[in-house]
Amino acid sequence: MAASTPDFGETNPAIALLRMAALLAEAQAEWDDAELDPLRKQVEKGVLADAAPSEIWPELAALLMGRAASRAMRICRDCGALEQILPEVEALFGVPQIAEGEVNADLGELMLNALSEAALCGAPLPARFALLVMNVGKSDSPREHLPVHYRHIERGRPRIEAICARFGAPQECLDLALLALAECERVHRVSKVRAGPVAAMLERLDAFGAPSRFAQLMTVCTCDFRAYEGQSGQPYAKAALLAIAIEACAEAAKIDSDRERQIVHAEAIAKAFRSWRWSDAEV
Repeated sequence: MAASTPDFGETNPAIALLRMAALLAEAQAEWDDAELDPLRKQVEKGVLADAAPSEIWPELAALLMGRAASRAMRICRDCGALEQILPEVEALFGVPQIAEGEVNADLGELMLNALSEAALCGAPLPARFALLVMNVGKSDSPREHLPVHYRHIERGRPRIEAICARFGAPQECLDLALLALAECERVHRVSKVRAGPVAAMLERLDAFGAPSRFAQLMTVCTCDFRAYEGQSGQPYAKAALLAIAIEACAEAAKIDSDRERQIVHAEAIAKAFRSWRWSDAEV
């Protein structure tokens, strides 16, 4: 056995179930049916359905912050627990996401890969939570549009808000998840030849006034990038470009007018990027 048998006779069997999932995930050996069957039986008995979400949240947060967060989530899925506590996330598995090459990626698998990358870089809880939930608006994208997820942001926002309200998640988890929902794909599109939109993005994200939150967003985007096949552990060029842009803007004159400041920042960024071309198109 990779881990000890859980004591489901304790006060809260739902907590025992999730802690056993964490133990199995931390073990070096792969789990098997003999170890998952007790967990499946508890799920079938309804112990998670009967548990208050506020009791589940500390255990979910602990799973996310573990060194084997991805394995823990996969165990939760294998025993049916993920469908009980986070049906919005369970619904991502089997949904295609466009990727480089001829084969589409699976959104659920990408989420697990991203959590693995988050654990490797020691990402904080808000970043890991954002990676867990930021794509929930893609689970029911119109089939005729797949693997493109038209209007997923509009579908994702109320779902993320509902998840956070259900569990009583910290405000910083909600804020970063919504920020990642709105901005992650834009960050992936950052280009050297579009200094104007980059300047506007930095203003929109308050990269200068809230550098810690911006850094966490970069962590989310980096892990999302590394989740795709062949990119694990690879440098994320877009974050490096934005770091260059921030450094360039820090040396620019501080101007009260938002419009004038953005122009000065755009010029500083274009110079740093060694490109005087920029588009008015939004990033």
